[in-house]
Amino acid sequence: MGLGQTRRRRLSGETAAARTARLRLIEATNFEVIPLRSLDGALEDLPAESRVSVTASPAKGLDTTLEITEKLLAAGHRAVPHISARMVRDPAHTRAIAAWLRAAEVDEIFLVGGDVVQPEHYHDALSFLTDLLGTDHGLGRVGVTSYPDGHPLIDRGVLREALHAKQATLAEAGLEGYCSTQMCFDAVGIVDWLSAERRAGLALPVHLGIAGVVDRAKLLSIGVRLGIGQSLRYLRKNRRAVSRLMTVPHYDPNDLLVPLSAHAADLDIRELHVFTFNQVAATADWREQNLR
Repeated sequence: MGLGQTRRRRLSGETAAARTARLRLIEATNFEVIPLRSLDGALEDLPAESRVSVTASPAKGLDTTLEITEKLLAAGHRAVPHISARMVRDPAHTRAIAAWLRAAEVDEIFLVGGDVVQPEHYHDALSFLTDLLGTDHGLGRVGVTSYPDGHPLIDRGVLREALHAKQATLAEAGLEGYCSTQMCFDAVGIVDWLSAERRAGLALPVHLGIAGVVDRAKLLSIGVRLGIGQSLRYLRKNRRAVSRLMTVPHYDPNDLLVPLSAHAADLDIRELHVFTFNQVAATADWREQNLR
């Protein structure tokens, strides 16, 4: 039996302890929503007092993200705005964002580099983070990106260096941090990547980026655009996963969580960052059914 087969056998199945770990992750769900026309319906479908992540849209700008955040806060949710560094115009804009964070009493952001081809001022998340931490921001926790599948435009070594540099910057500032992964499907790949990062000194807790209960066609089409190449290649190679995905109307997040749950505690995976694509109702129902 090859090494890959051994690892996959090790990840299969679910003990009682692993099931408990999986349910804890499901309970700690962060619903990601997108500023699209379907947003109003998605917000109505959120369970009360949800933890909600609001993406930054290059087409609509950061102001829209902040406005949606305010709306969610007013509705009693815990909202976490995404701040795209490449969409921030200059240091004055950084100070304005910090002032808004204090005024809105937002104590957590999720920081991304962003997909804007021509950045306004900051070329990466770290340079923006450094400037932001020099302001009176009022933050207590900052999430940063991580890429088990790699990035289509950035070398893996550069990704690792940036992740560890953000960890060091947050530690120096005395802020709580975490890293949230891109959307993935391959449990073995996640375990291998995170195990290697832990050996390399990554101490940040992990929020697992996972697809919600979404339409399979939408999942695959958006997955291609997001550049989750390794995971999609994994699906193509794994006949069982492909068969399940193509014979049910919606993707089931447990397809990833069940084999991964046994490793959640050892690898310090604490929460789920669920990509709902604004199909919140189906994911909320799935969560409720699992927690019954």
